[in-house]
Amino acid sequence: MFSDVTTFCISFGNQGPRVWRKKGEAQNPRCLKSSVMFPQSVMVWGAMSSAGVGPLCFLRSKVNAAVHQEVLEHFMLPAADQLYGDADFIFQQDLAPAHSAKATSTWFKDHGIPVLNWPAISPDLNPIENLWGNVKRKMRYARPNNAEELKATIRATWALITPGRLHATPHCCSNLGKRSPN
Repeated sequence: MFSDVTTFCISFGNQGPRVWRKKGEAQNPRCLKSSVMFPQSVMVWGAMSSAGVGPLCFLRSKVNAAVHQEVLEHFMLPAADQLYGDADFIFQQDLAPAHSAKATSTWFKDHGIPVLNWPAISPDLNPIENLWGNVKRKMRYARPNNAEELKATIRATWALITPGRLHATPHCCSNLGKRSPN
């Protein structure tokens, strides 16, 4: 099972049309576009495997070891039950400080969950990065007005992901995340 956190912004993909202007039109109102310096955003944790995707967790705070363990308890464990039942699986996460904390390692040992060894600074190896990109592309033309509408759009887009779509998505998880015999 592959996992990661990403951020979605309300203005994602909402760049509007390009404006071509002639010399001297720089301050013409028809040639100006408003922008938001710090658009509303939401941080989301998700997990996927060749069997499908798990439930999303919208994070309200910076992720420390305690927050990460809560996500694991309330979102990763149900996702594992949903995707694998009683079958064994290996969990993947990056090397963020909350993930590599001693307390988090202890949590995994206490729950009997093996964690895939992962190289440092290697986001391009994680198939869920491609999945996040696909979700963001599918949301490109959504126009949420606030964080709640953004969350609803993310949930609706995530709900459309099926194992078949995961297998058909190039570089997403063609043969990755399948249960190993050990």
